[in-house]
Amino acid sequence: MTTMNSIATNAYVSSAGGQNSSGVSAQANFAASEVKDSQESGRSKNDHISALKFITCGSVDDGKSTLIGRLLVDSKAVLQDHLAGVQRQGETDLALLTDGLSAEREQGITIDVAYRYFATESRKFIIGDAPGHEQYTRNMVTAASSADAAVVLVDATKLDWKNADLALLPQTRRHSLLAHLLRVHSLVFAVNKLDAVEDPALAWKHIQGALAAFAQAAGIAVRATVPVSALKGWNLVDAHAGWCGYEGPTLLQVLEELPNTPADTGLPLAFPVQWVEKSSSSSSDTSQGRRVFWGRVASGNVAPGTTVQIFPSGQLATVAQVLDHARRPKDVPAGTSAGIILDREVDVSRGDWILAAPTAAAAPAADDDFGDTPAAAPAWPASRELRTTVAWMDDEPLVAGRVYWALHGHRWVKAKVKAVVHKLNINTLAEEAATQLDPNAIGHVDLLLQEAIPAAAFGKARVLGSLILVDTASHKTAGAVLVN
Repeated sequence: MTTMNSIATNAYVSSAGGQNSSGVSAQANFAASEVKDSQESGRSKNDHISALKFITCGSVDDGKSTLIGRLLVDSKAVLQDHLAGVQRQGETDLALLTDGLSAEREQGITIDVAYRYFATESRKFIIGDAPGHEQYTRNMVTAASSADAAVVLVDATKLDWKNADLALLPQTRRHSLLAHLLRVHSLVFAVNKLDAVEDPALAWKHIQGALAAFAQAAGIAVRATVPVSALKGWNLVDAHAGWCGYEGPTLLQVLEELPNTPADTGLPLAFPVQWVEKSSSSSSDTSQGRRVFWGRVASGNVAPGTTVQIFPSGQLATVAQVLDHARRPKDVPAGTSAGIILDREVDVSRGDWILAAPTAAAAPAADDDFGDTPAAAPAWPASRELRTTVAWMDDEPLVAGRVYWALHGHRWVKAKVKAVVHKLNINTLAEEAATQLDPNAIGHVDLLLQEAIPAAAFGKARVLGSLILVDTASHKTAGAVLVN
């Protein structure tokens, strides 16, 4: 979904920045001791491994940028000179801490995803501020594709909060469904602007009930629902005791306890080749190949001695050496970048897959001299026909017969739309018959690929089960695809 390459690097992609490091020896020694301590204790709570990547999403002007700004300010993650630069008419505009584009500041809206970083005593955070406008849904999907959690904001002032059967805003429902479809591991509802309604307790009761009913109907597991005031900072970092009758944890306390998205380590190996490097240092070593295949392990783990099969050529080889991101020999699990060196020279290019070798087939009965030995079963069977769920993002509707470029891992292949099976009504959650998908619609679509790919159900394997569709003429990302 950049998965929309993550959906544009994994087969849906959003990339996160790293942490700055210092060359001062004292700091280096401190960092080394901290790493040692974290290894001895299993894992430090405040390292890059446990950093929580979460996004804020929801409808327009629900207060997403303001909420992030308040989190940054109250957690002391903003310097004074930076804070002085986001003043409007003598008052601090917290939204400007994330809305950095000139068009965003002029219009007072979020257009592109902005990433910010902060840390508490127990954890580090990477925040993606996703836009709420329907026309920028593709940007929200990009951010959600690599997130561990999603905080969906709900503006209490836009709802008929006096009505126990109130209707949620379409974007609240759409973003929640998209986060669920993209396997975002944790979803949290934050009901904002309750300080601006006449009866906050009644509004909280009714809105909380509506959110619970919607989540149950959609099959969405919700980690928590928290009443907040992003403007005043209530229940974000500091608790506002008794407000709305809520006595639970603050939003930050909820975020500190959320788990990271588990990698698909329990599955057979799947490794999309992103870059091929010729290793000059091993040019005289005939015990292994002379090229390093770099990429990120999609599933399983890779270690020396593993028998693998190259896709699409089908050639078998053995892993001679595995390098981590720092070129150190090391076994590498799913979700981690690696360099693989095979035991011999094999034709492998960018876009190919290094997969677990096929499993041995059962031998024929001993008394059956004429029985054919069944073929070995591939770890990841390839297919040209896919039944998928598509989040459509192009301005032109998706119709049967159209041909697009599809990106799976790092492999490009032509894809033809066989049929639009149905679309999802985000208000009723009903599956409705359809002949096309309009912009920002979600539906089930049958695809026919020009070449077979080792695709799997997205619910089983996140990387192998995701693709993006790209318009062949405009080269715009047209849709995010999840294999059913």
